[in-house]
Amino acid sequence: MILHDALIFTPHDIDLARSPLAGRIEVETYVLGAFNPGLTRLPNGNLLLMVRVAEALRQPIRDRHIHAIRWDGDAYRLDRWPIDRVDPSDPRKFMMRQAGWRVMALTSLSWLLPVELSPDGRRVEAVHYDRALAPGASYECYGIEDARISRIGARWYMTVCAVSPERHCTVLYTSDNALDWRREGIVLDHQNKDMLLFEGLIEGQFWAQTRPLGDLYFAYPPDSEWRAGPAINLASSPDALHWKPCDHPGLRPHAATLATARMGGGAPPVLTDRGWLSLWHGVEPMGVVGIYRTYWSLLDAAEPWRAVRTEHAPLLEANPALTEPIKDLMYLDNVVFTTGIVDAGDRYIVASGEADLACRISWIDKRAFG
Repeated sequence: MILHDALIFTPHDIDLARSPLAGRIEVETYVLGAFNPGLTRLPNGNLLLMVRVAEALRQPIRDRHIHAIRWDGDAYRLDRWPIDRVDPSDPRKFMMRQAGWRVMALTSLSWLLPVELSPDGRRVEAVHYDRALAPGASYECYGIEDARISRIGARWYMTVCAVSPERHCTVLYTSDNALDWRREGIVLDHQNKDMLLFEGLIEGQFWAQTRPLGDLYFAYPPDSEWRAGPAINLASSPDALHWKPCDHPGLRPHAATLATARMGGGAPPVLTDRGWLSLWHGVEPMGVVGIYRTYWSLLDAAEPWRAVRTEHAPLLEANPALTEPIKDLMYLDNVVFTTGIVDAGDRYIVASGEADLACRISWIDKRAFG
């Protein structure tokens, strides 16, 4: 039951003259995407999107070499590789050939831009370039991606995916006002993505959904209701810094469908009178990227590893009508990637990335979860 559905922020809304890279790199860049926004409500009642801006090289391939942007402590640098040593078929990245294992580099660097919206999320009130978050540690040298924001007590907690040759990890930021953020450091190590903190404590503990990645999964029995593959795990912490994985499995792909063959966290779980509402993404294998849709589950309030209900019909799907006005910027389709939720009385306001390109705001009637 979608009551309102629109793109609120697109690459056309970015002023690259105010980018953290402006004046610090000598080649032309452009906005590959302004998407996958964290979402929260500010103390003044307005909403905040923490938008991932993927700033890409206009011409990554020059002189038979392909280039990538890297932050190096005091400057942004361009690294170059011979074109015959990489696979450049994906505009977002390139894969190294003959590495012995999968090694990639990016043609863009991501930074986070706070965008303030009206309380209902229908218009932009301010764009806070002065509070943008750019790489500031060696483990963020290739960028900061996909913020998720949770308000727990009087503080805001934001997890991001940090990308570097050192590791592909989750980094925690905290704030007392959701605009000024402090980097707390790495909280989950190598290739653990989509970490979402529950918006509230459970028996005095912080809880989070996580999504470890890997190239190897062990099979379930042939008659199992579950399918092996990327799934949503859980972890708990006394302080939001030190995390213990939960002994119980979390949300897993169902064997009966390929639509959710790969799963990962979406919006931070919020507490309802029937348990924790969890919006997550399921990926149906197709082409290079797959089809991304948003689904939902209700998790037990005291034992969040126990799903009270899971809805197998998608809540949100990619909407080509929304991206029609910016179709000239499209480089993939069939992707909606939900990253935030706030309570708005009889509805939830949900933020998503659409087509890895723009920020989508949807109003979802609470009766949809009845």
